[in-house]
Amino acid sequence: MKRLCLVCLTIVFISFLGAESLYSPTWGFRLDLPEGYELSGGDKKNSFSFSSSFGSSLDLMVYTDRASVAALADDLEKRLSNQGKKHNFSYNGREAAVLELRFTQGRNTFTGWALCMGLEAKAYLAAIAYGPDKPELQCLHLSVLDSIEGGEGDRRLPGAMTQLFHPRGGWITSALANSKETARFRENDAAAAQSVVDREYQVMKGFYLTSPRWQEAWKRFYRAIYKDSFDRLENAAFLLERSWNNSVLGPSGTEEDKKPEEAERLGTRSEEAKYIAAKALEWVQGFKYERDLLGSDFINLITAAREGRGDCDSRAMLWVIILSQSNISAGIMVSREFSHAMGLADLEGQGARFPMKDGNDREIRWLVAETTAQVALGLIEESVSEVTKWLGITFE
Repeated sequence: MKRLCLVCLTIVFISFLGAESLYSPTWGFRLDLPEGYELSGGDKKNSFSFSSSFGSSLDLMVYTDRASVAALADDLEKRLSNQGKKHNFSYNGREAAVLELRFTQGRNTFTGWALCMGLEAKAYLAAIAYGPDKPELQCLHLSVLDSIEGGEGDRRLPGAMTQLFHPRGGWITSALANSKETARFRENDAAAAQSVVDREYQVMKGFYLTSPRWQEAWKRFYRAIYKDSFDRLENAAFLLERSWNNSVLGPSGTEEDKKPEEAERLGTRSEEAKYIAAKALEWVQGFKYERDLLGSDFINLITAAREGRGDCDSRAMLWVIILSQSNISAGIMVSREFSHAMGLADLEGQGARFPMKDGNDREIRWLVAETTAQVALGLIEESVSEVTKWLGITFE
């Protein structure tokens, strides 16, 4: 970092809720479709069909007259004359099934994946992602299905496809980097999180590298990581926040015995939130800078938290999740021109500001956080202050 300054950023980016995000008010399910998928059929209540510019398709059908997910999967298998395997499993306490698709229509062979799952709304969803028998489409099909949420209980949880291939496993404990805390994780969390990073990078690189829609694809890449990692990091975020709060408490370790000077400084929620954001920023700033120029260049957030290493966007995303776990609105800003990422938070105080709408369409002047240099909240390098070269992303 050469020269630090307070820069007021003055460009507005819209929130992530775009035409490709789908929510069914009738059945309560959601999915985050990749760029390039367009609605092509269905009654828009119980059935939806999408086609993409890549030759892939997605059919969604809701049923209330099936006895079980297993029965729905069996029926789908017969109707398609499917030649692939079937996997039955449990997803967030509800039954689910996945079909590896290989079927023919006329002279054409199609491959892909189908997900059958119970919805919180006491119905069943069949989601069929398929296309011509091309290996490069498989990551796209999996990404589509993994974004499906069967109800509010699935928000900010790993997707069904990831949980099929990487079951959460039992609880383990692991020390957190640059901390005295030991947090609880599931034994397969790191491998599962890295598989999501690698898959979504493959999607972005394979279909959007030169696309005019690259910005929206980039946003979706980070949304997928946020959704997958949020719950995996819940205990770690709680322990870190508690340790930072305890550092300003008195001998008894209670709020009532808080050190007088800190009690005055942290007397309001806004000051406490800024304190947590600053401590989290110090934590990730202490990580070892590491890049993978041959891969996605993004270390999964579980490994980053345990081993204290990662590039700017891994650190920024980890910082965002810690703040979000503390009910502090946060996001990231990324720049392809600068090859850099920084954090954003809805906090009071002086510093560089980035105006952007949040997920509820509220205009917020976000405080900027530089995660790769030992600087305070709001300080950024002057050479990266050109606002037109930054893309803002929120996750609410």
